[in-house]
Amino acid sequence: MRRRNFLTATTGTTAAVVVPLVAQHSVGTSDVIRLRSGLDALTALDQKKGGHDGLERAALAGAAEALEKQKQGASQRIRLRLFGVAADYTATAAWSALDARQPDRAQALLGKALYLAGMANDPITELRVWNSYAMLAYQRGEHAETVDSGQAAQHTAITRRDPLLASLAHARTALGHSNLGNRQAALRCLGYAQEALGKASFDEPRPGWVAFYGPAELTAMTAIVRDRIGDPAEAEAASHQALATIPKQFRRNRAMATTRLALTQLHQRDIDQACATASTVFELMAGQPIPGRMRSLLGDYYRDLIALAPDASVAQEWGDRYRYEWSRA
Repeated sequence: MRRRNFLTATTGTTAAVVVPLVAQHSVGTSDVIRLRSGLDALTALDQKKGGHDGLERAALAGAAEALEKQKQGASQRIRLRLFGVAADYTATAAWSALDARQPDRAQALLGKALYLAGMANDPITELRVWNSYAMLAYQRGEHAETVDSGQAAQHTAITRRDPLLASLAHARTALGHSNLGNRQAALRCLGYAQEALGKASFDEPRPGWVAFYGPAELTAMTAIVRDRIGDPAEAEAASHQALATIPKQFRRNRAMATTRLALTQLHQRDIDQACATASTVFELMAGQPIPGRMRSLLGDYYRDLIALAPDASVAQEWGDRYRYEWSRA
């Protein structure tokens, strides 16, 4: 991996999410717990609205407060925990930039988050950062780097203790191999991901950001891999299975999986069904802004649609709907 440039955390206040700094003589566990509760609030906000400037600002404010607390004479144990909190907030800000399709911001923030996670000796956040690096590399079309980032996630210490996180790292690597057309490597990594997930306990306490990953998300990722390696029928079956199990509160995840389902149908030349499926994405996201990452995926669908059926009336109708939704988002 290339070295990343670091950005210093910006300061700010977001009273609804992060409690303002209060002067005190000592810093302890209660401060760590309070700051971590702010992370839970940001995770809920991300699930509701996706990546946006307000989420990024709030996350950076939380990171700044954690780093300020870290300087206030806490014990070494508390200082390490506060570095970890700052790393997690910064990773949240990076994820917000990534979801909003702000790759330069995401890269800089991921570099800062990785530095802080190293200072904290926090392998869970290290894995989170490498997972996000893999997604960033995909956005930039740097597919070999996607594989490298997925493998870096596999090598973090937490994967030896938590098979659920090991499964996520293998699944992310599978996506990278599929983008490179490495069919056997992609399927092999999917097999490792499924095997690891079968060993995972879902009762262990984990950070809120991990909640998205489980059997449903692995099935959704399997659908993507299958579509990219030229198995659209298998990809469609996996997409249906994922949508049957993705929890309803993960509305954005369901909308992404629905768009992927439409792509698998389109790649089987089922134009009418694909357009009907893709149209339901707008109903799923009604009343909420469509994050940049989802807008980009819908754009991929539209480009494939025009390439395959430029003169079909249903394609023209879907294009009109797409432009309308884009203009009001």
